[in-house]
Amino acid sequence: MAKQPMLKFVDVEREMPIKRTADDRRDDFQEIYHEFVNKKAAEQASRCSQCGVPYCQAHCPLHNNIPDWLNMTATGRLEEAYQISQATNTFPEICGRICPQDRLCEGNCVIEQSGHGTVTIGAIEKYITDTAWDNGWVKPPSPAIERTESVGIIGGGPGGLAAADRLRRLGFKVTVYDRNDRSGGLLTYGIPGFKLEKDIVMRRVQQLVDGGVEIVNNCAVGESISFADIRAKHGATIIATGVYKSRDLSGPGAGLGGIVKALDYLTASNHLNFGDTVPEIDSGELNAKGKNVVVIGGGDTAMDCVRTAIRQGAKSVKCLYRRDRANMPGSVRETQNAEEEGVEFVWLAAPKGFTGGDTVTGVMVQKMRLGLPDASGRQTPEEIPGADYVENADLVIKALGFEPEELPVLWNTPELEVTRWGTISADFTTHETSLKGVYAIGDIVRGASLVVWAIKDGRDAADSIAKQLTGAA
Repeated sequence: MAKQPMLKFVDVEREMPIKRTADDRRDDFQEIYHEFVNKKAAEQASRCSQCGVPYCQAHCPLHNNIPDWLNMTATGRLEEAYQISQATNTFPEICGRICPQDRLCEGNCVIEQSGHGTVTIGAIEKYITDTAWDNGWVKPPSPAIERTESVGIIGGGPGGLAAADRLRRLGFKVTVYDRNDRSGGLLTYGIPGFKLEKDIVMRRVQQLVDGGVEIVNNCAVGESISFADIRAKHGATIIATGVYKSRDLSGPGAGLGGIVKALDYLTASNHLNFGDTVPEIDSGELNAKGKNVVVIGGGDTAMDCVRTAIRQGAKSVKCLYRRDRANMPGSVRETQNAEEEGVEFVWLAAPKGFTGGDTVTGVMVQKMRLGLPDASGRQTPEEIPGADYVENADLVIKALGFEPEELPVLWNTPELEVTRWGTISADFTTHETSLKGVYAIGDIVRGASLVVWAIKDGRDAADSIAKQLTGAA
């Protein structure tokens, strides 16, 4: 009788890939986890319980067939594992690196709920696709039939690229209009290399180009080309711009030098790591070297900023968040990584102003406590009277989240309907907007969200467009 290859969670402990030491990783922007070796990946995959109702799959926005590709990995059928993985996910090796698995698939794993420790789904997903690349199993889009219809996609982030891949595989002509000099959106310039090394993203972009997708870089819609011209050129158009307008802070001293936006800071660092010349780094404006750095915010962008500041050689790095650790929106894993690397978290602390002359010298901090729950169920931060002090700071980074740009105004298209939050109003199922033949996906519809949701939207919108352009039901 053949030995059971799965359900080994009772005998085999959960184990992540080896993590580089904090001392080692503070000095570079390389990814912090080593790769699984084949034997270890198979061993960890064999812990899956193969449950009848896979909650991991149900809680994945893409509904990836996780139990099946874990089974394939455990039994040494890696090419089949890759084929199953990529059938539902355009960029599995990217999701394996940056998805908050602790809130999605791994956080809902049945054996995690039973106290045995979740299957390391993200690390195995990454391993499968990295192995596929190494073995030449990953192929550019190669449609069986070339179609005459074309689609224009505004934005080269994960949603736009996922749509481009799916449409190209269906035979459509695809042009991506990207305002950046390199495509990938936040994958390229927002997320630091220690979470996602940039050759991983550039490899995917090149794969699309090799498959016939046209990418027009340094192309800002409303400046280089009009939205009307794009619509006239293509049978359908997808808006996948993301949300890049940073939320701001008010209060005394809010306009002082040395107070910068998170995305500006991260973009500059990523440009430098590409080998680009970055005057704002050279001048010290966006460089933490030798400085007391304070990052304001509690999400994943704040975690990216504090960990980047450590690598730039900051004298000290503190993160201010107005709630406590339990109510922090960022990844628990990322918070732990930041603490290991030397970041100090100041919980229940909110900025109420800044000190300094021309440049910032400190953050005026108001200590908080958690009061009654608000409409969402989260406890509302309340000021503690008389509990305030000044936190020394030479560089303050605002990581307060993002809002949509006013696209109807920027693109001279007032008929493009938006919600009261400024996001584009689009059909939940088809993703079509108020303009016929125009679709919208990702953060510009959802508000700031996860990469995996943008990928899902891109794939779904591509399918809707294919039906519309071909006249299918």
